[in-house]
Amino acid sequence: MKNIKLSLVLGISVLALASSCKKMDLYPYSSIERSQSFLTVKDAGYWDTGIHSYIKGRSGGLYQHSQDIQADQLNASVDYGNRNGSPHRMNDSFNSDDYTIRDVWNGYYTGITNANVAIDGYQKIEGANAAQTDSLAKYLGGAQIARAHYYTQLMLRYAKAYTPGSASTDLGVPLVLEFDPNLKPPRATSKAVYDQVLADLTAAKTNLAKVPGKQGASRFTIDVAVALEARARLYTQDWAGAYAAAKSLIDGGKYPLYTTADGIKSMWHSDTRQEDIMQLHGTVANNFSTVGGNYLGYNAGANLFAPDFIPTQSIIDLFPAGDYRKPVFFEPKVVQLGGTKYENTLQLVIKFQGNPALFSGATTNYAHYIKFARIGEQYLIAAEAAYMNGGDEVNARKYLNDLRVARGLPATNATGAALLAEIKAERTRELAFEGFRLFDIKRWGEGIKRGNPQNVNPLMNAPASDYTQLDKPASFGKIVWGIPTNDMIINPSLAGQQNPGW
Repeated sequence: MKNIKLSLVLGISVLALASSCKKMDLYPYSSIERSQSFLTVKDAGYWDTGIHSYIKGRSGGLYQHSQDIQADQLNASVDYGNRNGSPHRMNDSFNSDDYTIRDVWNGYYTGITNANVAIDGYQKIEGANAAQTDSLAKYLGGAQIARAHYYTQLMLRYAKAYTPGSASTDLGVPLVLEFDPNLKPPRATSKAVYDQVLADLTAAKTNLAKVPGKQGASRFTIDVAVALEARARLYTQDWAGAYAAAKSLIDGGKYPLYTTADGIKSMWHSDTRQEDIMQLHGTVANNFSTVGGNYLGYNAGANLFAPDFIPTQSIIDLFPAGDYRKPVFFEPKVVQLGGTKYENTLQLVIKFQGNPALFSGATTNYAHYIKFARIGEQYLIAAEAAYMNGGDEVNARKYLNDLRVARGLPATNATGAALLAEIKAERTRELAFEGFRLFDIKRWGEGIKRGNPQNVNPLMNAPASDYTQLDKPASFGKIVWGIPTNDMIINPSLAGQQNPGW
């Protein structure tokens, strides 16, 4: 597979010198041969830093906005310049050689390669004392979390929604657990991939037993492993397991919900940490998520906004008056599109407008710390899992209402199908534009019907069926991404395993 042959981002050379002279026993001067990169606990620490650094770059940007732009909550503006156009239209231009499909696949598999090398290498180092042994366990647990995360994200994009009854035969993604540049595996089953995800997270919890969670942790902790376990179990319809994992984090009380408008604003616009199980940090120069540029496009010289994508009126209206999140997620701006100025009549997404403490100049660079895992999602998992696990409506309402009330909404007394609809609506509100929407649509068996626009005039709309009136059934093939063209060509084991519609 192409991705397995990519060079490790940590700068490790895996090629031995080939020479018939005495220099064949020497190692390169410009890089470290892999067998020499896991000799000490200090070496392991460098790898751990690299694992964390790499996952930051694969947790925002293209890895976050692409699936939301494809889904139903955004409209392309007339000046969007075809940026992210193929996923948004989902027409014949959205092919398996699209850069979104290719780059996300390669990015995650490179991360898996790094994790595989690290997991193998850490276990070859012996700690000289208890502290070193604990450090090695911590590093190992972190690499296991990273691998589990990458495989989960691949499954969400490149495999059909998990169905327990057919998971043992449904195609997942190639499962690679060791470094072998010549390996060209076929797609594993969905069950096999998720079994590995959960095995990694179970092992990570053991290895991170001495690394307790804390608000805004910048490194992997046991709570991060539990949060990703809850997510994976929700996606695999293990309702009891998802509920138990999410409930344990909520009941632990380390991450209380914000209950004021100011608190919600501080969480999104200043990166405060109270609700964050893990917050990926960076420096002013790098390692930030900057998805806000797609939704704002601020022109400082003209003091105008020219976004690529504008939220639909439907998603704005999903937030009732009094919802603390509404003015934090949306705001009217002075917008100029297609040569026409709109004076505060268009609401734009400001959820990711940027943290002023991270700006590199006088105006926004859209930079903010990445919320890798947060407690709000766990309330949603607990509510949905409780409802789906034999109709436990008491606990479903409890966790739903805990979140609703914290966000300024009244508690609901809904029952039955109406309760499930409220759970879905609250999930859509709370996780808006964080990269979950396409995956929720897929697993709920819903199609993609783009919401009503705020105003069609500043929007791309030719043809309307590709833009404001896009309406695709749940069976539409391109809701599940295609396996990248290059991998289909160079890996004979993938023959006949492309997803339908590609």
